[in-house]
Amino acid sequence: MPNFRIKSSQALKKLLSVLLFFFLSFLGEAQEIPQVIVFYTAQNDQAHISFVGEALPWLEEKGQQNGFAVRATTDWDELNSENLGKYRLVIFLDTRPEKETQRKAFERYIADGGAWIGFHFSAFALTPSDFPQDWDWYHDRFLGSGQYASNTWRPTSAILKLEQRDHPAAKGLPQTFKSSPNEWYRWELDLRENPDIEILVSIDPSSFPLGTGPKAHEIWHDGYYPVVWTNKKYRMVYFNMGHNDIDYEGGTNKTLSHTFGNEEQDRLILNGMLWLLDL
Repeated sequence: MPNFRIKSSQALKKLLSVLLFFFLSFLGEAQEIPQVIVFYTAQNDQAHISFVGEALPWLEEKGQQNGFAVRATTDWDELNSENLGKYRLVIFLDTRPEKETQRKAFERYIADGGAWIGFHFSAFALTPSDFPQDWDWYHDRFLGSGQYASNTWRPTSAILKLEQRDHPAAKGLPQTFKSSPNEWYRWELDLRENPDIEILVSIDPSSFPLGTGPKAHEIWHDGYYPVVWTNKKYRMVYFNMGHNDIDYEGGTNKTLSHTFGNEEQDRLILNGMLWLLDL
């Protein structure tokens, strides 16, 4: 009789363990894994192509580590209302949509509470150029920056300063930190004058002079330059990072610097993603 009770007890424990395993498996499958879609072109500039090449595996790795799924595509026609409804976050890596149907679908997605992250060239617009400022909602209202005005050269590291220490994107970061090398943009509009814009990170004055030229206007000696910001009316973050240094002069097009692999900058970008994904 005692042996029967022991065996029964052991069998019951095994049965409970099996039931618990299946219950947890069902619970895990039932829980929605946040979906992220990444749009990119990787055709405009070797520096942007290089950035995309390292951004895609970095995003996939961070998704696996933090509980979200990443899907990347060069098909901008997937920027439609039916498809966008599947995703909690949209990322523009190196450009913006050009078709009116794509733009309207993106505007509806954002108006319905969808989230967005853009990098570097995704905010670029200049009239006249191959990327004219022909989308007022995006450049003037959503980003708040207007057209591109100028940039530093060559891609250079900067000391970045947190402007909002309490923002989720700043979690775990020091007040100032060194960025990866980048081509830094200046904008037509002063973001400080827009009450909807919350500047999260700017270039610290200790960075000056910033850039090495050879043209004088490509070296910044003073001024205020936002590089990461959000629009409080929308769920979005823009990062000016996204331009690697390239061996153009030597003719090899070899990548000379990398955007990712910088602990503080990586943390800043990941923090922004987790905040928009509600993770």
